[in-house]
Amino acid sequence: MERVTSAGSRSSRALFSKGPRFTLDDFSSTDFIVRDFVDSLADTALPVNRRSQPAQQAFDPKPLIRTFENALSQLATLSEELQEKESELLSQVRRAEIQHDQTLDTLGRKLDQSMTQFEALDLSLNNAGDANGVSGRSGRSDGGGNIAVQIGEKLEELDRKRTRAQDATFLIQCWAEVSDTGQLTRLEEIQRQGTAEGKVKCAVIARQLTRISQRLDPTSWGQTNGIRTQGITNGVAGVVRKHNTREVLEKFCETLEQDLLKQFNDSYRYQKFDDMMECSRVLGDFNGGASVIAVFVNQHSIFIDRDQLMSDEVTMDGETWDQLADPDSDPPGVEPSLQSLIDEVKIVMQEESFMIKRAFPYYEKVLARFIQRIFQQSIQQRLEMVLEKAKTISSLAFLRSLHASRSYISALIEDLKAHGLTEHPEPVSAQIAQTLDQQMEELFVPYLVGTSYIDREKKSLEELYNSLLFRFTIYHSRRKKAASGFMASLAQQGNLLLASAKDAYMERLDSSDLTPTQKAMMLRVAGLKDNNNNKNDIEVSDEDGVLSTANAKRMMTWLAESVRRTLELNSASETPKDVNILLNLLLTSMAHVYVETALDAALDAATAQENTKTEPDLSYLPSIRPAVTITSIMSRFITTVLIRLAEGNATVRRHMEGQTKLAMEATEKKTNSVMKSTLDVAINYVTRTLAQQKKLDFRPKDNDLEDVVDALQTSTCQSICTFLGKVAAAASQAVDGHNLEVFSTELALAVHRLLFEHFKKFQVNATGGLMVTKDIARYVSTMKEWPVTKEAEGVIEVLTEIGYLFIIGPEALRERSRNLGSGSGASGKKLSKADFKAFVQRREDVSSVGIQSVLAGL
Repeated sequence: MERVTSAGSRSSRALFSKGPRFTLDDFSSTDFIVRDFVDSLADTALPVNRRSQPAQQAFDPKPLIRTFENALSQLATLSEELQEKESELLSQVRRAEIQHDQTLDTLGRKLDQSMTQFEALDLSLNNAGDANGVSGRSGRSDGGGNIAVQIGEKLEELDRKRTRAQDATFLIQCWAEVSDTGQLTRLEEIQRQGTAEGKVKCAVIARQLTRISQRLDPTSWGQTNGIRTQGITNGVAGVVRKHNTREVLEKFCETLEQDLLKQFNDSYRYQKFDDMMECSRVLGDFNGGASVIAVFVNQHSIFIDRDQLMSDEVTMDGETWDQLADPDSDPPGVEPSLQSLIDEVKIVMQEESFMIKRAFPYYEKVLARFIQRIFQQSIQQRLEMVLEKAKTISSLAFLRSLHASRSYISALIEDLKAHGLTEHPEPVSAQIAQTLDQQMEELFVPYLVGTSYIDREKKSLEELYNSLLFRFTIYHSRRKKAASGFMASLAQQGNLLLASAKDAYMERLDSSDLTPTQKAMMLRVAGLKDNNNNKNDIEVSDEDGVLSTANAKRMMTWLAESVRRTLELNSASETPKDVNILLNLLLTSMAHVYVETALDAALDAATAQENTKTEPDLSYLPSIRPAVTITSIMSRFITTVLIRLAEGNATVRRHMEGQTKLAMEATEKKTNSVMKSTLDVAINYVTRTLAQQKKLDFRPKDNDLEDVVDALQTSTCQSICTFLGKVAAAASQAVDGHNLEVFSTELALAVHRLLFEHFKKFQVNATGGLMVTKDIARYVSTMKEWPVTKEAEGVIEVLTEIGYLFIIGPEALRERSRNLGSGSGASGKKLSKADFKAFVQRREDVSSVGIQSVLAGL
């Protein structure tokens, strides 16, 4: 195309402009469109300089015609070339089809041959099955498959027999070699190959050779009994061998084991878990894996590093130890070095369990051994050091350290169980959980076996209680007791308890095994100074002999801490017995020694004043209030805590309930005795004071009228009312509520009876009637201030009527006589006729006509 275009250009160079040039690519393009191609030729037909003047010159088609002619000639040439290429390709396709047909024909023949051979084989198998009694059907059947399976099984069995025969042959050769030459060349050759399979084979054969040696060469194992030089004894020929097969085998086994252990160590150093697994599997088959487990456990860094640190002292400072020994301070927690060890153990166990599972096929056995070693070596040694140090501080420090240590180690056990270790993220297996629990139990068995733990708790509480109550017991032991009598015999048991508590404290304080810290603590709790003086010369005050609710709360706090430790440390089956022991201690120390001693002292003080001529001292009475409060606190704690903890043992629970009931009843009886004795003291004093009433107090002379009017009441009335006010105030400090109401009512009724009879003994004139009225008004107002019952208030009001009987006239008396009751005025709300007559007859003007007429009308 280019050539033609060039020729055309030369032939028309003088007349026409140069035409467009085209190549084959212009016509073979997928975007070629004839219409567009023609339009482009038309656009290029005019010269460029003339396209702006289309109207000045007509269109000349000659260049286009020539261009089309040249294009057509070139297209003809291209068509011829395309025809030639198409012919060539068609010939190649025909040759390929012929070759393909030949290949298919060959493969078809081969397939037919294979089918023929398979059918022949199938037919032969069916015929064989029919010959052996195997049922078959026309065509293919299951008989051939069954025969093939049977043949395969027979071949496998034959292969196993062949392998066993080869192994037996090899075993016999090895035994002959070791028996005759004392060598194990064959096994050593396999061992030198270094393969895991070869080492397993060596281990198995070595074990078998050992059993053969025990059977065929008993002399090398020291079994000479029953063996003769000639003949056979016990089925064993008495042959004396030249070589000691036992020594040879043991030496080989030792070498093999050491080789495997060295390989395991090298793999462990470079964390090659696959090699470790192979070695541990071989050693597990060889000797149960005991040696490789020991190597793995013993070389762990935690045992090496911690062994070097076991000589270190426990790290708590002196202030922390003092806090641990102080019963009024909160326990500081677990000792830091033990805590650090336990925290490290937790991390190591979690990390090593991953390695153990990848390095051992029997990983649970290895993990159990690892756990045992950690607990029995690292944790146990550090725990013993901590507890030994705590024992040198005080018994309370030991108990607190034991409790804190067990709580922290128990938390470690629970974390390890939940983490799962080799079973992570699932919880640990039952075997590992049992191993952890067993190690936990074995750690603390020496401290919790039998009654050793509860005895320590009891001893510690006794020391604290005796220290706190020492000054109290000293005071009451020196207090003057009643010389004789029934009350002294009742107080004998309390005196014995006081002496026992005081002696126990003194004995413990002088004990040689008492640590300095514990001695300082006991002196501090007791409020003493260590001046090495005779403790019997200690000065005590009245405050030391008074009950203190604060001291009782301290005692209850110490007991509550002890109960909590007991629940967490001792077994649940022992809890009822343990709380029963603590209950006995509480009842002895708080109920008997503390509360009942104070009540006995109050009762002694009250009894000693029942017949006193001076005004009684009621300062003992307020001590009843703390006794009641302490008893209430103690009873509630026993009921809500101790007895509930003993519900697992019905016998112990009933026994505890009975003890508590007796103690509470004893306290109530002594409290009632004190209040009753106080009532007797008050009544006796009022009786003696009323007896001192002057006869002229109610028969003043006329010239004393002015003094009578100015006087508020008689001196006797004033003394009695002042005393009764003191009694009421002291009683309100001792009891409250219903108890105070009962006491006040009893006292008011008793005073009412005394006054009722008192005013029957005196002659009263007109002026004296005013004094009677004033005295009675003061008595009534005094008793109305007490919290008495409504019935008692009505009885007290009757006294007011008595005063009126001495000052009103005959007509008023006659009017009042109409409302008299039939009962006694001392107990009823109305005066009886007899009492009315008795009072009226004490009037000085009783002989007058008006008064006589009133009496005659009764």
